[in-house]
This record gives sequence, structure tokens and C-alpha cells, in this order.
Amino acid sequence: MSIRAWIQRARDLGASDLHIEAGTPPVVRVRGVLHPIAEPVAAAGVEQDARALLGAEAWEHLLSRGSADISLALGGTRCRINVYRTIRGLALAVRLLAPLVHGLRECNLHPDLRRFTTPATGLVIVSGPTGSGKSTTLAALIEEINGAEAKNVISLESPIEYVFTNRRSLIRQREIPTHSPSFEQAIVDALRENPDVLVIGEMRTPEVMRLTLNAAETGHLVLATMHSSSCAEALTRISMSFPAEIQGSIRAQLADCLVGVVCQRLDYLPEQRLRVPRCEVLWGSLAAKATVRSGQMSQIANVIQSGGEEGMWNFDRYQRWMEQKKDWVRSDALNAGDELLEAGVPVAPVPAPAPAPAPATTAPVASPARGTISIEEVMDIEELADLARQIEKRVP
Repeated sequence: MSIRAWIQRARDLGASDLHIEAGTPPVVRVRGVLHPIAEPVAAAGVEQDARALLGAEAWEHLLSRGSADISLALGGTRCRINVYRTIRGLALAVRLLAPLVHGLRECNLHPDLRRFTTPATGLVIVSGPTGSGKSTTLAALIEEINGAEAKNVISLESPIEYVFTNRRSLIRQREIPTHSPSFEQAIVDALRENPDVLVIGEMRTPEVMRLTLNAAETGHLVLATMHSSSCAEALTRISMSFPAEIQGSIRAQLADCLVGVVCQRLDYLPEQRLRVPRCEVLWGSLAAKATVRSGQMSQIANVIQSGGEEGMWNFDRYQRWMEQKKDWVRSDALNAGDELLEAGVPVAPVPAPAPAPAPATTAPVASPARGTISIEEVMDIEELADLARQIEKRVP
């Protein structure tokens, strides 16, 4: 089967991810659990399909860097694909995206998150571990703006994942490095393109963080994502990314423009057979801004705990809301993978290929000269001791 066929098979099973590696079985992730779905695939087929998907330019990038990212639609399924090298050959990690961009309700998120889309200026941070659905939440926030307000939205991504249809808003999507060489250059350019909302796919470098803070301070609503396990960690990462002598000014800038932070994890609900985001939500209240400005990030958890009346949520409180929620939105496509989850068959570990044995070298064996000892093979400690005794007899 081709990669396109595997992607369609993964979509039919309701999988969120597909992993293909030369010489191993294709594996899908359904409700967070990995399942093999076929026999091992041939290395030649993986390389041929990967080369066709990447194209000449991305293939050269793969050869020079060892990995390459693309996003494209295959058979009606929008995918984000990372192609990379492993000990067995080429491998692909495929994230299967929803066919349509949904709002907060369809993503089973709390309706309070809509407040992130209403300010005219400021910074909104969507954070969480890898694979926690940050891109989906970010897309849901953009779609809320798209359906409610007439704004010019410029989105900078690497690669582009969800493709938006203009409704009330005008959404311009730019891919890094296809449409701009870097996030830094794209942000500078975007400020000249009359944006109301600026979306930054991920803040990775200090320079991108600095430009993001500047954009949020100059009359734009900025939505950005980053990796973190909590709201406090997200804010700490931003301030600690800069030299110590300017961290105080960065914290002050961050406090001035902060609208809020949402950090999310994905939980599996057995009763609903759904993976849904569980969130921690920090709003830019006076207490939160004062805490950020003073650098006491360890107190952010206390600010969230005491800020329930202001709409803040810690993970435990949000979970209680999830337990009371009844109107879950479930896609029909998710039903297809239930038999895999019920079977509970985990992926069997695939051992790494054994290294090829070194070629044997046979040197000519000379007849032992008088007074020498021929050592052919020492099998155990007793033979080694016997060899030592022979050497002692011959040493004058």
C-alpha cells in the first residue's frame, strides 16, 4: 500500500496519528493508544512515496538536515507530515487533521475561552505538551473570530495545518519558509500588512518572542503557541529566554500586554470514548500581571486558584467541569476506531536491527617458534590460569 492508502486507512479508523518506518509495521494512534495495523513495509516503498510527497526542494532539505516538514491534503484528508531518518531508513510521522475547522464548542472546549478573542490588543498564549492539541485550539479561536467579527487576520505557520475559509474575517495564511524565510522576517512584514489579529504558529527563539511582545504592544491582538506543561512554565520560559540583565524589562513588557494563557492536556474519557482537552486558564488580571512583573512565577498557581470568580481554571477545577458536562460533541468518524481500543492491543516493540557482523580477517598462522606459546582461544578462567602458569615457567 502507498502512504496515501495508509493515511486513508488511518482516517477510517479514527486515528489522530500515523507512523510509518521502513521495515516495521505501520502504527496508528487511536484515543492515545498505539496499534499496529499491517505487516512491516518495505524500505524502497517508503523512500519512493516520501520522495514523491516532498518534491525536489524538500527532498534536498531532508538529505541535508535529516528531516523535513510538509502539510498537504491527501485524499481529502489534511495532514502534517514530518519525514525523518532513523536507524532502519526513512520514517514518517503523520498528524491527521480535522477535515473542517471547528469552533470552541465542536472542540469540546469551555465557552469562556471565547473571551480570548474579544480584546483589540494584547497577547494570548496557547500552550501545552507536544501533541496536546494546541494547533486545534488555536484554529478554534481563529474560527471564533472568523464567524463573529470582520478583522484582518494574518497567520504565520510552519507548516500550515488547518486551511481557513473567509467568513466575516479576511484570513491570510503564510507558511515558513515557503512564503517567508523565517518567523522573524514574517512578523516584521506582517506589521506592515495592516493586521488586526496576528497568529504565530510557535514561539521558539528569543527573537521571535521579542517581536511577538512588540507586536502585542503596538495595537494588535496576537495569538501564539509554545510548549509548556503549565501556564506558569509558559511565562517562565519567555522571561528566562533572555539574558539576565534584561529579564526585568521583558517581564514588565509581558505583564503589560498579557491577555491570558491557556495550557492544555488531552484526557481520554472512557464513557464518551473521546479524547478532550483539559485546560488550565490564566487571565491577565491585576494580580496576575503584578506576579509576572515581580518575577514570582511560582505564585501563578495561587493566582489561578484564587481567581475562580474572574474565570480562571486550574486543571482540577476544569476536570470537575468536564465531569458535569453532558453535551459532548462527538464526530461519527471516531466510531470506526473503537474496536481497536476495545481490543486493547498495544504496539509490540520492534527490536532494532542487529549490526552487521564485521568481516572476518584471516591472517596466515605461522608455525610457533621455539620458546613461544600459541594462544588460539581462551574459553574460561581455568584455561586462563593454566596459560598464566605456562608463561611463568618460561620467564627466566
